Amino acid sequence: MERVCLDCNEVIKGRTDKKFCDDQCRSNYNNKLKSETCGIVKTIDQILKKNRKIIEKLTPEGKSKVSLKKILDAGFNINYHTHLYHTKTGNTYTFCYEFGYLSLDNDMVLLVKRDEII
Repeated sequence: MERVCLDCNEVIKGRTDKKFCDDQCRSNYNNKLKSETCGIVKTIDQILKKNRKIIEKLTPEGKSKVSLKKILDAGFNINYHTHLYHTKTGNTYTFCYEFGYLSLDNDMVLLVKRDEII
């Protein structure tokens, strides 16, 4: 059975455990894997930073109440956040770094800035 290079699909000659025909193909293959992973992380990081910036802009005094529609219209993506904070009273705040929000009645949200390190 012929073995083929994982990068260029050329027939490999040499040791039976060899996966690449040369160092260039090995580097190409590993760089492709790394760029796919980094691309995902970069995309998620951009979304998180955008979410943070939106909340920061809408909370100039550290706390404000706005409609959910307003943050969504600004491009906020509710599917991405850094962490949740559960209060003793049972409320759950969703955070993007130090800025977060609490869902309220009537499609309103309370935006907050948390200064202490979690």
